Formats: sequence, structure tokens, C-alpha cells
Amino acid sequence: MIGGVQVPLVLTDLVKIESINPELVPGGKGEAAIARYVADFLKAAGLEVQLQEVRPGRFNAVGVLRGRGGGKSLMLNGHLDTVGVAGMEDPFSARIEDGRLYGRGAQDMKGGLAAGLVAVAQLAKEPRLDGDVVLAAVADEEYQSAGTRALLRQVRTDAAIVMEPTGLEVVTAHKGFVWAEVETEGRAAHGSRPEEGRDAIAFMGRVLREIELLQGKLDAGPRHPLLGCGSVHASLVSGGQELSSYPGQCRLSLERRLIPGEDSEVLERELHEIILRLSAQDPRFRARFALGYSALPLETPRETPVARALAQCASKVIGREAGFGTQSFWSDAALLSGVGIPSVLFGPGGAGLHSAEEYVRLEDVRLCAETLAECAGVFCKG
Repeated sequence: MIGGVQVPLVLTDLVKIESINPELVPGGKGEAAIARYVADFLKAAGLEVQLQEVRPGRFNAVGVLRGRGGGKSLMLNGHLDTVGVAGMEDPFSARIEDGRLYGRGAQDMKGGLAAGLVAVAQLAKEPRLDGDVVLAAVADEEYQSAGTRALLRQVRTDAAIVMEPTGLEVVTAHKGFVWAEVETEGRAAHGSRPEEGRDAIAFMGRVLREIELLQGKLDAGPRHPLLGCGSVHASLVSGGQELSSYPGQCRLSLERRLIPGEDSEVLERELHEIILRLSAQDPRFRARFALGYSALPLETPRETPVARALAQCASKVIGREAGFGTQSFWSDAALLSGVGIPSVLFGPGGAGLHSAEEYVRLEDVRLCAETLAECAGVFCKG
């Protein structure tokens, strides 16, 4: 219990609310119900609360704990949506066993969100800080981050902590990504007439070989000191219409992971060079590509005040020196950093991100909540 609020009860409530992102799984309920729960919790704690509709039926819940003035402001950011539940037997039971709470979203990231809610409820019971604390529970992080993008049209703070699962490490860097589609053009024809047909799937095989070679170049190329090299992989391939026909088209969806200093233009150049090279080798080869959604990497210096304050507070609460680290996944911290809000990640540990068995460690959630409250007290002083 922290500040009179029991961490397992808050987390249990959150996990029992289905909040599957409907952009990922048609029929998913989205964030409306869980956003209302968060808004009601924050209102009861004494914060100024707003429900922000970012898309039809898709909501952020934003609470502001006003300070006295003269101090720095801090955002605690966590997403409300989850991925789907394929293969899970009891995704919303919030079963507790051996100090772990199981269920979809328990680790990613309702454990961190519960810690943030408990932290601001505790802060609301204490003498007011100098600066404001904003709890932003956002929609759509698992797809295109419409929630944080909408939030940033209205809210700015001096720093942010994104409560993704980090195992109580202070994470200051992660990779970005860009999606793209490549389409090869063949010539549809009867399978018995090879002189008339051109095989778009075979053409795509050449592109796939080039993607494999590109990964080799990335492995051998410049490396970021914390994150290593970028990566590229084929995600989806489709083409053809039947066994007895030459395929007229084939489509490849791919993803390129970006290290700091890279953006979507790097993949644009790489694909352009691949298509030029393959076209020069065979005049029959036809292909085009289009870039899709992209998100930049995160790199926050460890000397940044919020990172330094968080590490000091985590060490005090946990009872050992808190480590700095990196993460493999992308987060909304990159969007916050991109508009000038120094941002780090900090959240509880567990296992099973996006898998059939997901859990978060309850003791980690409690320690995370205490650390967040402690850090707000330090960072928001005048």
C-alpha cells in the first residue's frame, strides 16, 4: 500500500478492462472504458482531469496535479491500449500467483500505468510540489501513437518518464523504425506459356536476396555505442492468383529498425539503390516502393536532469544502485523527446510482452510507484 492506495487493486482493475487496439485487432474495444476508469481515479485523487478524444471512440485521460509555482513540470506517460489475446486462456482474469499478476497488458504496460496512478495519488495527499505533475494515459501507442501525438498539441512539460517495462532500469535509448512496401511487376500469363509470362514472385526473390545482403552491410557497418547496428527484415509477402498462372504482381512489406542519427530517408536511399541495381542487371525487372509509417529513435543523455534524478531516487527506493540501460522496443518517449521534452523510460519488470503468457512483478510495481513519487518530489522543486 502506498499513500493509502493498494497497488494490486489498481493493477487488477486495469488488467480486467479489455483495451485491445482496434487498429490491430478488428473488434477490439479500444481505450474508452479504461480511459474513463483512469479519469475517475485521478478525479477522486484531486487532480484536474480531461478526457481527450483523439479518434472516434478513442480517448486519452490526462490529469494535472497543480504545483505552487516556480518549479519544473514532469509528465508520467503510459499507454492504455494492448495488443490482441490470441492463444491466451484467461487474458483478463488478472490472476495473482507467486508475486506476479498475469493477464494481457499486465507488463505492457498496465503495470507501469498502475504505478503512475498510485504515485500521483500519493503526491496529491502531500504538501504541494512547486511544479506540476501530469499523468498522461494515452491511446494507440501499439499502432501509430495517435494519443501522444494529440496530447502534444495541448501539453508540454519540462521532462517526462514513460512507464514502459524496464525491470526498474532507467532507459535512455531505443531504436526507431520505418515501414515500407515494395511491389514487383510481372506479366500474368497461362503457366503453359512461359514466353508470355514474367514471374513477379521470382522478381521479388531478387529483392529479398538484396534485403539479406543489406542486413549483412548493416551488421558490418557503423554501430551505435548503446544500441548497436540497425536492422531490416521482410515482414509479409503476397502475390499470385493460382497455381497455373504466372503472377503479375508481388508485394513485400518490410521494416527497417533505425539507430540514432538515422531516419526514414536512410531506407528510401537503400531501396532506391536496390531497385536501380536490379533493374540494371535485367531490363525486364520492374519494381517500385513506398515508405509507410515511421518513428524516430530515442537518445537522452544520462546527464539530463530527469535521468539523473530518476536514477538517484530509484537507488534510494530500491536499496541498490539503479542501472542505466536501453530497450529493444520503440516507445512514445521518442515523440516526447522529438518536441524538446527530455524523456526516459522506467517501469516494472515481468515477462511475456505480446505473448500468450504475460505477467508483471507486483513488488516491482510497488517500487516503481514509490520511485516515481520520490522523483517528482526531487525534480519538481523550484
